[in-house]
Amino acid sequence: MARPLRPVWSAAAVLTVAALVLLYACGNGGSGHGSPKAAATSAGPYDASSMLRPSGRMLGVVDDKTPWQYGIVKTFAKESGHTPDIREYYSSWGGDFDPEGNTFLWEHGQLPMLSLVPSDTSLTDIGSGYDDAYIRRLARQIAAYHGPLALSFAGEMNGPWNSWGPGHASAADFVAAWKHVHDVFRSLHVTNVIWVWNPHVVDTGTTAKLRPYYPGDAYVDWTGLIGYYGPVDGVAFSSLFTPTLHEIARFSDKPVLITETGVAESARKQAQIRDLFQGAAKAGVIGLVWYDQRKSWPGSAQVMDWRIGTSLGARAAFQTESKRSGFGHSFKNH
Repeated sequence: MARPLRPVWSAAAVLTVAALVLLYACGNGGSGHGSPKAAATSAGPYDASSMLRPSGRMLGVVDDKTPWQYGIVKTFAKESGHTPDIREYYSSWGGDFDPEGNTFLWEHGQLPMLSLVPSDTSLTDIGSGYDDAYIRRLARQIAAYHGPLALSFAGEMNGPWNSWGPGHASAADFVAAWKHVHDVFRSLHVTNVIWVWNPHVVDTGTTAKLRPYYPGDAYVDWTGLIGYYGPVDGVAFSSLFTPTLHEIARFSDKPVLITETGVAESARKQAQIRDLFQGAAKAGVIGLVWYDQRKSWPGSAQVMDWRIGTSLGARAAFQTESKRSGFGHSFKNH
């Protein structure tokens, strides 16, 4: 999906929201998850290694809002019947990490997932060390946040619509940039990051082989996968996700998280929601993250409605099938 730039908040707005959050925490006792709050406020660095092989199936939500804009979480919880386990958001390369916003998410039961978008920076510059001052600053900011962070760098690297995709950068450029960012974080002993390698499903618009883009098991914790039930390739799980899952399985056995998905409004939406959850459960993925927005399809003027609540039938299908397939609430005892 096309990525908007991260909105800029004024200092006054940030202070106002922070004050409201403080009042909320004092009045409600913070999170009901116990150990996440303790981890987020502890003095030492957070170690995410125990989360690399999660049990259960996570259910998350993604949009283009900042961590402080919590409305999407409340809407998703109401429509889906589940408080999300993951809250994914986007940030442009060069932007600072928001420790307070991510702490707020983690204290309220969401694993923050940052999709770092290098829109205005070349992969060759990143891989050659040109932006090392920024990478070190970002690594230190993330390490100072006492909670876990799933981090996706240059997602959909196999998508030609991206400035870092085929036709703009090579697979070797991507691998070199990924490894360099990872190595800088490792040199600074950052232990709270879960590294999520995040291609788009292979389809008619993304035909590049994935193996050349894979940095290697030493550089990846989870394999992410992006795919939508839309007007082109998204008809069924067996054709949308299964071929790519089989391709990835030939070179990696890392856990797979569907990091972006949705079902566009159509006469088949209820059936496709059921198909998504049943197919994902059968495939053994560790979770899926829903794009609950109404948005133009990339490269066209066609507006697609991916929201759960486009109809009573779609909402009922989501709530029933997600529960039946065991998605949601996997961090309640973490």
